[in-house]
Amino acid sequence: MKLLFLLLICVSLFAGCSKTDNKSKLVIYSPHGKEMLSEFEKKFEAIHPDIDIQWLDMGSQEVFDRIRTEKENPLSDIWWGAPSTIFMRAEKSGLLEKYIPSWADKIPSSSKSKDGMWFGTFLTPQVIAFNDKTLTNQNSPQDWNDLIKPEWKNKIIIRNPMASGTMRVIYSAIIANSVKTSGNESEGFEWLKKLDANTSSYAADPTQMYIKLSGNEAAVSLWNMPDIILQKTLYNYPFGYNFPSAGTVVLTDGIAIVKGTKNFEAAKQFYEFVTNEENLILQAAKFYRIPARNDIPKNKLPQWISDANYKAMDLDWELISEKESEWMKKWDAEIKGKSK
Repeated sequence: MKLLFLLLICVSLFAGCSKTDNKSKLVIYSPHGKEMLSEFEKKFEAIHPDIDIQWLDMGSQEVFDRIRTEKENPLSDIWWGAPSTIFMRAEKSGLLEKYIPSWADKIPSSSKSKDGMWFGTFLTPQVIAFNDKTLTNQNSPQDWNDLIKPEWKNKIIIRNPMASGTMRVIYSAIIANSVKTSGNESEGFEWLKKLDANTSSYAADPTQMYIKLSGNEAAVSLWNMPDIILQKTLYNYPFGYNFPSAGTVVLTDGIAIVKGTKNFEAAKQFYEFVTNEENLILQAAKFYRIPARNDIPKNKLPQWISDANYKAMDLDWELISEKESEWMKKWDAEIKGKSK
């Protein structure tokens, strides 16, 4: 009887494996979070039952590092989500496959690769986030320089920038703005040193940052607006935010096909699917993403997009892409944790 039972289990497992093996596997690397990735896995598989979507959710810098490590033997097919500066580096490193989507002429040249290697999907404003159980829009930091004032010492929670594409770009934007205004990097690094002195901890991942930010203390952070709204709406985290009054770092978030993919046709299908008008509208409504495409009718998008009143900081994105790695290594070696 026991032998028969074991035999039935083996047959069941074999049948399950065979069913999966009959499908074409498509691997997505993305920082977009389990909620959004699960949603579009189900939606895509419903109309493409012959394709099995498998995704890994990780920081965009971690995605870049992983794809670079796997260059000689790619294990992923689509890279969905990262600041344009990281995609620029990936393009220079030969990690991306050329693909020009059907909507390529619907976004400005600044939001796409001139050689068709990556294209922008979302515009992502970075904000000063705060715990709205203890703080309000009025008594929380209003601008970048407020963050380095004495009253915010040990009240700032930062997602570890070395693993986070979002934080790396925010920090690099501070330095790039220093180059623009003063002609050198020193003022930017000095500002980051003061921010480090006020920072109580560097969270290993976004979830840890959310937990610390939602504690009972008057905690603040730097993070992207869509995710702050998403966490507040879906999980009731007590989050509020301000757009920095001097100017907001607005990232272009992108998508690309990984060089050497063994599933190019399926990758193109997924690429077009998650960036079509219908799904961009859904992503805006359900996951608080701002489409980079300029042909999406405004009356089909949520009101909060029209109400988002921010001034984009004028930045040299090519410089940030070129120098980000060097700047972040210097920050990690010479500033992080040394300003206390």
